[in-house]
Amino acid sequence: MELKDFQALTFDVYGTLIDWETGIFEALRPLTDRLAETPTREAVLQAHARHESAQQVATPGRRYADLLATVYSRLSEEWRTPASWDECVAYGQSIGRWPAFPDAADALRRLKSRYRLFVLSNVDNASFAASNEKLGVDFDGVYTAEDVGAYKPADANFEYMLNRLESDFGLDGSDILHTAQSLFHDHAPANRFGLANAWIDRQRLSEGGDWGATARVGTRPTVAFTFFSMREMADAVEEG
Repeated sequence: MELKDFQALTFDVYGTLIDWETGIFEALRPLTDRLAETPTREAVLQAHARHESAQQVATPGRRYADLLATVYSRLSEEWRTPASWDECVAYGQSIGRWPAFPDAADALRRLKSRYRLFVLSNVDNASFAASNEKLGVDFDGVYTAEDVGAYKPADANFEYMLNRLESDFGLDGSDILHTAQSLFHDHAPANRFGLANAWIDRQRLSEGGDWGATARVGTRPTVAFTFFSMREMADAVEEG
């Protein structure tokens, strides 16, 4: 299997192209700064991952921005620090301000010359549109949790994407390389669907790094390619 074997790349966005851990941590500061003892960044991100994953299962049809408002409320309860609902809503509206990784826009531009590019993201459409302004590329297709009515790692998201790729672009599973950071949200379901996958291991989990804002998996999924950045992947494509 080689990178040149594929016609299309399907991307996770938050954690892969957008630095959601920095975005989450900074947007939670109005809450964490009020705590008597400030938790570590890792503790904050893991608490967020726990509440977010549970809420996505409980309310799969809720828009991501609205779901994050509930996550903020749950965190305020866990940390016994009251927060107004307006503060919770403001957190949900912070998604569009989360920064892109410095290498993301240039890597996407380079990859666009070789592949069709698609998005499969646990986000609502308005929030993705704001994030995409930082990425600077016209994706060939964008499929969000709002479109599907479910959140990855649910099978429904991958079924929706694969059906759209086949009906709208004549692509089947063997044509695409699913490209993502999250083992939990993306690579485990990619394995279930028999998709080739590229792991953008920004957390360096393969070298013992922290899980950050990503829920843990018990058994590590199989990956076809591993890169530590989008720049590294783009370099490999051009060198291949």
